[in-house]
Amino acid sequence: MENQERQLLRALGRWDLLGLALNGIIGAGIFGLPALAAELMGAASPLAFGACGVIAGLIVACFAEAASRFDATGGPYLYARTAFGSFIGFEVGWAVWLARVTAFSANTVLMVSYAGYFWQPLTREVSRALLITLVMGLLAAVNVRGVRHGAGTGDVLLIAKLLPLTLFAIAGLFFVDWGIFRRAPVPSLDHLGESSLLLLYAFTGFEYGAIPAGEAADPKRDMPRALTTAVAVAAVLYILIQVVTVGTLPRLSGSSTPLAEASARFLGFGGGALIAATAILSVSGNLVAIMLATPRLTFAFAERGELPGFFARVHPRFRTPYWSIVSFAVVTWAMALSGTFVWLVTLSVVARSVTYIATCLAVLVLRRRGDVPPAGYTLPGGWAIPLIATALSVWLLWYAPRRDLLIGLWALLVGALLFVGCRLWIRGSRGLP
Repeated sequence: MENQERQLLRALGRWDLLGLALNGIIGAGIFGLPALAAELMGAASPLAFGACGVIAGLIVACFAEAASRFDATGGPYLYARTAFGSFIGFEVGWAVWLARVTAFSANTVLMVSYAGYFWQPLTREVSRALLITLVMGLLAAVNVRGVRHGAGTGDVLLIAKLLPLTLFAIAGLFFVDWGIFRRAPVPSLDHLGESSLLLLYAFTGFEYGAIPAGEAADPKRDMPRALTTAVAVAAVLYILIQVVTVGTLPRLSGSSTPLAEASARFLGFGGGALIAATAILSVSGNLVAIMLATPRLTFAFAERGELPGFFARVHPRFRTPYWSIVSFAVVTWAMALSGTFVWLVTLSVVARSVTYIATCLAVLVLRRRGDVPPAGYTLPGGWAIPLIATALSVWLLWYAPRRDLLIGLWALLVGALLFVGCRLWIRGSRGLP
């Protein structure tokens, strides 16, 4: 089969990759997690965001080194496949794909719910279904027409949500009751672990910037900078937001819309409405990042003979993997309308842990391999950072509910059956024994 990846258009620059990573990180989580963090750790909750920022920074550092070796599509799937073989690579890619499909479906429903806050008719069943269909169709069409269209849309939405969030974080500092933090008790290690596992969700999604490397102009140079910058920006913004919400909203732990309520206290009614609108923009930017990145995984699978070849077809005019994009849109549309994704959302805990552990360990394996491209960026400290990042990922996984772990293991089993089944089907279709 002709290498379709050569037909992809390398149109993504450093700022596009940064935008993808930031849109992947800053989605819906930051609009609800401050209250949950305060419930677990009270006024010490900014420490949990700081701890997650450190953990995410170490993991992203491993992604940066791995990404600096490759200029092909796949991200963590490609790193694990190269280091550990096709089966482990597929399992990692399958975990990422499945988690992102459910996240996209859930976030689409969430965005429509936020829109209903401004226009009540959108809360009706038929109107919701029509809006979900419109959103899915529009995002798919934008991405089929070219990677630049998808990335450009994401860049605009990123700026539109960063400006209000930055305003909230900076303006709110002038209204914070700093005495709350001086009276805060020292959190226990168990509370820090539980809250860190929960809040790490707010830092996931940076891998969206790594997956479409086959369409980046200079991925080996630009990818490490984009990933590390994205996590640093998100960490600073999250910590400031948590400080402001804790210091301005007395009953934070019981709030379902903490940012909007805190904003209304020091910016008035208009501030609360601005944050509610920002939530829609934030989720929209996250959807754009998922729609651009995730179909590239099925493209990468098919490129390497692990899914039927039509997933790797590239549009002759727009030079995008249009079959993978359309297939992703159809699956997520059906799940969003049916609600069948709800129980699968718990996969995110296991999926991200599997992805991060595999990438951190892949860094160590790839360093010892002589048949892979050299790293354009090498972590200082030898084995220390990859091993520490792996240990922290395992530590966080320890705090995951056993039900979530069981669902994750079943999903990996389904992935294994899919891998074997597709391999046998493809070999049979080619007349191979």
